[in-house]
Amino acid sequence: MKKFKDDFLLSVIVPVYKQEKTIRKDLLRIKKALDKAGWNYEIVVVVDGKVDKSYQRAKKAASFRLKVYGYQENQGKGYAIRFGMKKAKGDYIAFIDAGMEIDPLGLSMLLQHLVWYDADVVVGSKRHPVSQVDYPLLRKILSWGYFKLVRVLFGLKVSDTQAGIKVFKKKVLQQILPVLLAKKYAFDIEILAVAHSFGYRRIFDAPIKLDYQFGSLTNAATLRTIFLMVWDTLAVFYRLRILRSYQRKRRS
Repeated sequence: MKKFKDDFLLSVIVPVYKQEKTIRKDLLRIKKALDKAGWNYEIVVVVDGKVDKSYQRAKKAASFRLKVYGYQENQGKGYAIRFGMKKAKGDYIAFIDAGMEIDPLGLSMLLQHLVWYDADVVVGSKRHPVSQVDYPLLRKILSWGYFKLVRVLFGLKVSDTQAGIKVFKKKVLQQILPVLLAKKYAFDIEILAVAHSFGYRRIFDAPIKLDYQFGSLTNAATLRTIFLMVWDTLAVFYRLRILRSYQRKRRS
C-alpha cells in the first residue's frame, strides 16, 4: 500500500453558479474539512457567470489557500471546472460541487483511495455499497439506466460517473485537458472516457455521503436536462469512437 508524499499539494476546484445565499458558508465548510485532514491544499473557486452576488460573497472567504476566479457569461459546469484545473498547481487535482449536497469530508476518502490503489482517477459513487445516499426509486432507475448506457458505450467499470466529486493525478489532466470539448451536461463522462481511451485505466469508485435535494423528475426543465445529457453523451461517443477527434487532437 502506497503512502502520501510528505510535500504533496492538493488542489480542489469548486464550480459555482447562482449560489449567492450559501457560497461563503459552503467554502468555509470545505476549508474546514481540508484543514481537518491536515494536508497542504489550495481551493480554486470558479464562478461560472457573474449573474448574481456569488462572486462577491465568495471573495469574502478568499485567503492565501482559497482563490476566487470568475467571468461574466455563464459557460457551463464543465467549462468552469476545466478553467479551474488550468489554474491548479496541485500534484492531485479534485473537484467538488458547490451547494454541499456532497459532504466535503469525502475528499479525504477519494484521495486515500487514489494513493492506496495507485489510481489514475477516483470518482465518488452514489452506487458504492458503503455510500450514504437517500434516493427515490425513479431516480435510482434513471441512474441505473445511464450507468448501463455508459458501460456499453465506453467500457468504463465505475458504477457512477455523474456524482460531483472526483480526484485526478496531475499527469492525467496534463494529457487530457487540452482535448476536452464538453462544457455542460457531458463533462463528467467525457473526462473519464477520454482518460480511459488514453490508457489511464486505473479508474476506481469510492463511497460518498450525499444529502440530495430532490427536485421533480417530471417537470419540463428536468426532462430537457435528461435529454440533453443523453444527447451530449452520444456526442462524446461519436467524437471518441467514430471521428476519433480526441485522438487526432492529442497527436497534433
